[in-house]
Amino acid sequence: MPLHAATVFLSAFLLFLVQPLLAKQILPWFGGAAIVWTLCMVFFQLVLLLGYAYAHWLAKRRTARTQAYVHVALLAASVAFLPIAPDPSWKPHGGDDPVTGVLGLLFATIGLPYLVLSSTSPLVQSWYARSRPGGSPYRLFALSNLASMLALLGYPFLIEPWLATREQARAWSAGYAIFALACGALAWRGRSFPIAPGEPVSGDAPRERPPPAGRIGLWLALSATGSALLLAVTNHLTQNIPSFPLLWVVPLAVYLLTFILCFEGERWYRRDGFLAALGWALCIMAWFLVDRSLEFRLGWQVGAFTLGLFVACMFCHGELARSRPGARHLTLFYLVVSAGGVLGGVLVGIVAPLVLPGYLELQIALVVLAYLAVWLNLRRPLPVVALLVAIACATSGALAWRVRNFTEGTVYIERDYYGVLRVKEALVNPADPDTRYRSLVHGSILHGEQWLAEKYRRTPTTYYRTSSGIGRTLLEFAGKPTRVGVIGLGAGTLAAYARADDAYRFYDIDPAVPRVANTWFTYLRDSPGKIDVVLGDARLSLEREPPQRFDVLAVDAFSGDSIPVHLITEEAVKAYLRHMKPGGVIAFHVSNRFLDLKPVLLAIAAKEGLEFAYLRESGEEGGTTSDWVLLTRDKRFLARPSIAEITEPVAPDPGFRPWTDDYSSLIEVLKR
Repeated sequence: MPLHAATVFLSAFLLFLVQPLLAKQILPWFGGAAIVWTLCMVFFQLVLLLGYAYAHWLAKRRTARTQAYVHVALLAASVAFLPIAPDPSWKPHGGDDPVTGVLGLLFATIGLPYLVLSSTSPLVQSWYARSRPGGSPYRLFALSNLASMLALLGYPFLIEPWLATREQARAWSAGYAIFALACGALAWRGRSFPIAPGEPVSGDAPRERPPPAGRIGLWLALSATGSALLLAVTNHLTQNIPSFPLLWVVPLAVYLLTFILCFEGERWYRRDGFLAALGWALCIMAWFLVDRSLEFRLGWQVGAFTLGLFVACMFCHGELARSRPGARHLTLFYLVVSAGGVLGGVLVGIVAPLVLPGYLELQIALVVLAYLAVWLNLRRPLPVVALLVAIACATSGALAWRVRNFTEGTVYIERDYYGVLRVKEALVNPADPDTRYRSLVHGSILHGEQWLAEKYRRTPTTYYRTSSGIGRTLLEFAGKPTRVGVIGLGAGTLAAYARADDAYRFYDIDPAVPRVANTWFTYLRDSPGKIDVVLGDARLSLEREPPQRFDVLAVDAFSGDSIPVHLITEEAVKAYLRHMKPGGVIAFHVSNRFLDLKPVLLAIAAKEGLEFAYLRESGEEGGTTSDWVLLTRDKRFLARPSIAEITEPVAPDPGFRPWTDDYSSLIEVLKR
């Protein structure tokens, strides 16, 4: 019926539109870390489970009249949450656990409306089955997934580039009010439907038995594996490229597309064809995980893992569709599938960072999927089973190789919700012990190196050499007491420039970084200057602090690992300027494999009346290539010989829109 379809479509559209919308709003509060999206997904899956549980309880234990009264009351109560806007009191302080912070904030902001939206699809399907005996309510499930996919794909292309965040929230709230009216009307219209609790809800056979425990376990395993693969692939793709809506929504849209195809009808999922495709997909994804030459090939990575995710989820969801029950047990089926989604999300989003030393959850998920395929096909001919077992062994071997390679040359590993820190040691010349050095790697991005020999260990290296943009800037302030702020501690390399009368203040959101910098590197403790380390998101910390009167502020957070966009907006630069001396210099480290951030800073400089200079060190003499952008009100500083000699021109783009806290689009700065 049109009202059933419209209500399901609108609820699913709003359900998945709010995910990137809210995640983007709170991302700056937690340092722009990729874990924010993962925790948002865990929250959405958890509330989806609660919504399905509520729908199952309401459909199975209450009369139609009671269902109408209860659900209309819940709809009315949920409207009180509008408009959706995170309360600033949830902003974290230094060292706060992001898990409790993100989940608590989301429950307080969107909890009840999201629960109502989550319950709509199974509840409306049960109402449809009662009013249309013999009809297939599962097509409404396919429709809901289509609406979800349209919302996700529409957000980065049609909504994010054109509407500010506050406008997005207001538009969503208006859409929710319309949904509440439509759903309330549907519930109220069905209140007189004559049915007793516990009776069959459609044209299914009245004596249809409850599904056995083994079948329920299969539903749980298949849905958990698909969910774990979704989050693991998303984490893999955003380790070294920005955590932004496009790379969130593409894997999720693929995941939903497989639900649409598998539950729309039987013609899309052909078991033998997708079983063969699954074997190829598992082998290709395992190869991409062990071949380090493919690690930074963004196009190949996105293509291989997006296609692999599609094939894997088609298998999982196709098997779910094959084993689905009749309409009488429809809400139980959705409840178990949702529970599996939560289980997979919790394992990847919460458990994995605590128990795994590195990003190994994707490899583990591939191994589990391979053996699940073996288990489901044990009754097939022996050659088929043997081939599946060989593929499972190959994925297990890839996992073992990945673990061995990950720890090679590594003397220390620590993982938390902000990523994986590894301390590695190497010897440039085996015949010369003075060439031993130690490096800090975050994910797969270098965050500092130090020579271990006494005569070299105070020498700044990599992006921070004396010939780099930041090195030349700091040396220009030599000869007088200097106050320096640094956003991003890393190994603490910049402390090598501090003299006895200098003060250096480092900001870092990850509590593991100061521990590693002080334990495995000596830049901080060797420095004769006054060194302070502030734990917490740098921008939030600077907003709370009185003016620091920095001569130089180095913003070193954009070299990889999901850049924090909130540190490179108009509002961020204004916050930095409050802490600068009149002739101070803000130095942005913009070395990045995938993004060209120069147009962003050039547009902000023009808007704020600041002088702009792009300093590039080519690394042709054996050093590390580094790109720095300087913003200052002192034009004469940029004309100094040491600065001017490595300054390269940047052509302004008149059509480039300056980034703000309400607007940013990383698509426009992706390197072609």
